[in-house]
Amino acid sequence: MKSIRIFVLLLLVAFVKNVSAQTTVGLTYNSGNNISDGYTLFSPMSSFNTYLIDRCGKQVKTWTSTYRPGLASYLMDDGSLIRTGNAMNTYFNAGGRGGAIQKYDWNGNLLWTLGYGDSVNCPHHDICALPNGNILVIAWQVKSSTVAIANGRNPALVTPKVWSEQILEIANGFNIVWQWNLWDHLVQEFDSTKANYGSVESNPQLVNINYNASSTNADWIHLNSIDYNPALDQIMVSAHAFNEVWIIDHSTTTGYAAGHTGGNAGKGGDILYRWGNPATYNAAGTQQFFGQHNAHWIKPGLPYENQIMVFNNGIARPGGNYSTIEIINPPLNGFNYNATLPYLPTAPTWKYNDANVHNFFAQNISGAQMLANGNIIYTDGPSGEFVEIDSAGNKLWSYMNPIISTGPLSQGVVPSTNSVFHCNFYPTNFSGFIGKTLTSTTILENTNVLSDSCSLTTGINTNDFSASISVYPNPANDYLQIEIATGNSEKAMAIIYDNFGRAVKQILISSSNNRVDIRELSAGNYYLKIAGTNESLTKRFSVIR
Repeated sequence: MKSIRIFVLLLLVAFVKNVSAQTTVGLTYNSGNNISDGYTLFSPMSSFNTYLIDRCGKQVKTWTSTYRPGLASYLMDDGSLIRTGNAMNTYFNAGGRGGAIQKYDWNGNLLWTLGYGDSVNCPHHDICALPNGNILVIAWQVKSSTVAIANGRNPALVTPKVWSEQILEIANGFNIVWQWNLWDHLVQEFDSTKANYGSVESNPQLVNINYNASSTNADWIHLNSIDYNPALDQIMVSAHAFNEVWIIDHSTTTGYAAGHTGGNAGKGGDILYRWGNPATYNAAGTQQFFGQHNAHWIKPGLPYENQIMVFNNGIARPGGNYSTIEIINPPLNGFNYNATLPYLPTAPTWKYNDANVHNFFAQNISGAQMLANGNIIYTDGPSGEFVEIDSAGNKLWSYMNPIISTGPLSQGVVPSTNSVFHCNFYPTNFSGFIGKTLTSTTILENTNVLSDSCSLTTGINTNDFSASISVYPNPANDYLQIEIATGNSEKAMAIIYDNFGRAVKQILISSSNNRVDIRELSAGNYYLKIAGTNESLTKRFSVIR
């Protein structure tokens, strides 16, 4: 009998290991510790859909487009979705090709589509919504070889068509209300008889037209991300082929953006700050970035606020290919930056490289995002994996995109062609969720034992509220009444989780709207989390039927 019990136990152990080994897509790891509370948005590169999932890998929202991504998608502060689309511009057959921008409401209705692109211009990679509702777009702009040579390009390093870059601010359809053109900010020391002649080293605010130039590659800059800082009224882009990030002034008019004076910083459209590769302006110093993506300012209120986070892909890095996530702190002085060359700082403020550097390498796309608790969620773009780590680099959670061009992969299949440009994480108190019902439904893949047993009640405990908040009745049948004492929080977010840690309902409550309809909930135990101005507390309650 004892041998039979041992045999059965071994079979069970083998079964559990086999099930675990077959978890190849969807939720692949859940430590259950210190995981951030919120939802993840992503657009698989081979799909027409954009998905919002909870931390258990359950679908919450799906938006369907007529375009595959080209490449970015974001939720707006009102809960609408703004999404780029690959319009298949045949004149620009390169990675990141876009050409369409679409906006959808929360319910998936298409509000508008903007199209921009022809044989000379093509948006690509990324967009950025401004506080005024306008949108910043990065776009390729073709220049002929004749024009390039006239502007100082070495004739031995020119293609028939050279792709320059532009930044467009669009409003009300594709009405361009502001623009910046790279071609207005060039320098070269190859030919004194041509335009833009001058010392590259003495003009780091300009772009060397011969750096990284070749006779085989027209796309010699390849911007791949754009971000905006409203406090500074400045724009940051990632110049992939230069291995740098650039910051320029947005406070200028279009006229001043074409020159070298004007704007808050007094430098027109010249580069205010650049970092990552001093060789681009002939300065001594160590190259720091290697094919980087997703350069952005960390939002105010988060750890390392207003510093710059970059996913440093690490392709062709000395010592071998490996990726890092880095935070740098520019030496800002008013609206300008310290003029010490090479540009400071000499090293990142913080860096993550997964302990063993050669175990972490995403050769292209990808991104990273700072979270409120100091954790970071990053996207290994080529593999389609999203990972949350803590500040020490410990892995807390991971999800593998299961969607390819033909639909969802089956569990147990090793994923491929499931790339994602980068995901975006939105905490439960994100303004776009106010007044919305966030109901977790099914997983995207066919089965997932980790999702079935998931309990991501992050930040949830079973302590009662303080005396300033009361919830009744408990148990409840139709409604929950929530009362917050005067002087504590005028408004608060109420989120209901089931026993698996899945958010099943969310509503903004106030003194005039403090009754929560729970008639759609099945009988059982739930957690009610209140996130207010001064408190974030949770209580267990029961629904009876």
